[in-house]
Amino acid sequence: MDPQKTGLRYPWELPPEPGGWTEVAEGILWIRLPLPMRLDHVNVYALDDGDGWTVIDTGFGSNKTRSMWQAVMAGPLKGKPVRRVIMTHHHPDHIGNVGWFQSELGAELISTRTAWLFARMLLLDHHTLPVAETVEFWRRSGMEPEVLEKKATEKAFSFADVVYPMPLGFTRIEDGGTIRMAGRTWDIWTGNGHAPEHATFWSREDNLVISGDQILPSISPNIGVYATEPEADPLQGWLDSCERFLPLARVDHLVLGGHKLPFTGLAFRLHQLIDNHHGALERLERFLAEPHTAAQCFATLFKRSIGYDEYGMALVEAVAHVNHLWRRGTVSRERRQDGAFVYRCP
Repeated sequence: MDPQKTGLRYPWELPPEPGGWTEVAEGILWIRLPLPMRLDHVNVYALDDGDGWTVIDTGFGSNKTRSMWQAVMAGPLKGKPVRRVIMTHHHPDHIGNVGWFQSELGAELISTRTAWLFARMLLLDHHTLPVAETVEFWRRSGMEPEVLEKKATEKAFSFADVVYPMPLGFTRIEDGGTIRMAGRTWDIWTGNGHAPEHATFWSREDNLVISGDQILPSISPNIGVYATEPEADPLQGWLDSCERFLPLARVDHLVLGGHKLPFTGLAFRLHQLIDNHHGALERLERFLAEPHTAAQCFATLFKRSIGYDEYGMALVEAVAHVNHLWRRGTVSRERRQDGAFVYRCP
């Protein structure tokens, strides 16, 4: 990517190997862990507090990733204990080993209240097949009948399959607070949209921002609506968060995100993310001059074909966009005989 054209710069051209690490600033290690999906990695960070380490995010919970963590602790962490583990947000690729750090290594868990509550709630949700509410959500979103039939009979995704059991108890952080890590004071600013009360950390002493999935460089964070809150408008929360972060962004900020590469050009990227979604909404309004379901909006929103493996993530994002237009009164909706909502500009 040409930084003169994109406004972004990537100080490291290549990431660490899976299970490997790179020192991105004094006392701060960037570690990459594998994921068994198209987005095949997650970035996690270890911060040296002198007598121990703070770990931010932990990857999927599996024997493989825990073996990688043990190698990291014996290697670059120099055998010093992990005293604290922080969840930026509740998604399983970020918190899969949090409970292991707590239960097996005695680490203190630090989290926003909403992230912890979501994680604990989802760990209790065990199902062999998708529950009726999920199937109904797919139906009302306009999922094609053949896709719906297949997904309704497949094994349901269970949070507990990739998240180590979390014991009771955590230490709360919240928006506007601070935390000491790696000899620095970090301001805590929370965002919404990708995940509720998503924590980001902004160093006062230097140019570092740990953004989790709230701000990513070359992909847009997934903004999705789910059966748990089918009328939600997470896109408004996410756009509001981007606007709120803009005055905080400095030219020299080095952003350490949950995926892809560390980058500079934070204000440019925030504007880009905002503009991309506004562009998608404008295309969607034109498309909805005729009635369509959320599932029929894929080509308009994403400008590419969506395969079966991507279908679920595309659907929840499409619903987020039509919900946003519906909630602000730009489109109307009515339910078809088959149960699907169709949306149309008045």
